[in-house]
Amino acid sequence: MSLYCGRLFSPDDIETIRRLIAEDPSLLRTPLSRQLCALWQWTQPNGELKDMTCRVALLRLQADGLITLPPSRALNGRKRAHFPPTGATDVEPLLAQPVHELEALTLRPVTAPRPATAASLGVSRLWNEYMARYHYLGYTPLSGSQMRYNVFAGERLVALLSFGASAWKLAGRDRFIGWQEPERQKNLPLVVNNARFLILPWIQSKGLASKILSLAARQLPNDWQSRYGYRPVLLETFVESERHRGTCYKAANWIPVGKTAGRGKKCPTHKQIIPIKDIWLYPLRRDFARVLCR
Repeated sequence: MSLYCGRLFSPDDIETIRRLIAEDPSLLRTPLSRQLCALWQWTQPNGELKDMTCRVALLRLQADGLITLPPSRALNGRKRAHFPPTGATDVEPLLAQPVHELEALTLRPVTAPRPATAASLGVSRLWNEYMARYHYLGYTPLSGSQMRYNVFAGERLVALLSFGASAWKLAGRDRFIGWQEPERQKNLPLVVNNARFLILPWIQSKGLASKILSLAARQLPNDWQSRYGYRPVLLETFVESERHRGTCYKAANWIPVGKTAGRGKKCPTHKQIIPIKDIWLYPLRRDFARVLCR
């Protein structure tokens, strides 16, 4: 048995993949992943197929020499999304009032309904453009379960943030939770990562960042439940130590639990290759550890 993307693949599973490819060599990777998910009943809690996760697993199986996938339709590889700046995201007048003097804050999900409408695609693209233009890490697409938000004070956009899949392994977090390997593999989806948080550069409102984090911690579980059929119990995030001190997370009662090793997701060595980051956690319910360790 081999573990890929949180699922154990048996020799029979691998043989099933090979058989489906052999029976239809023209079968594209997306239909293959959907067919496998339906066959194995590999679904999200809301019943949707985990086809994107399955495609990642198939690529890793191929990298390990266990299968040979049909050629990708993208002959030159998938191009990274690019969002050049437009006038829609140009700098706006300074807003410097403290948070208690602002109009009411609201977090509005950036959704991608099916079928997508021109309006929804426009909102989504604008979120990506803001992130690409003003966040120091730029825009990176999220894979798997995710939520993106625009944050408004009244009708004025002041910030953007996103949540997605948690890190697969994280020593400080895993020690804090106290779970064992089988529990981690089973319950990891209940941990959600705050992947991006951007206060727009012309918004300089004291106390705003921590206020947004507090609002997000209250709203996210309900939004996640509505979209994916289950409620997360713990939030995590990473703060690059040399750039930021994590002041807003501390003010919003997040808990520092250690540092990353700086090796990245798939580093083949034990050497640091990316900046070390502080690990911060926020429990969404008091019995989070019991839920994650059951």
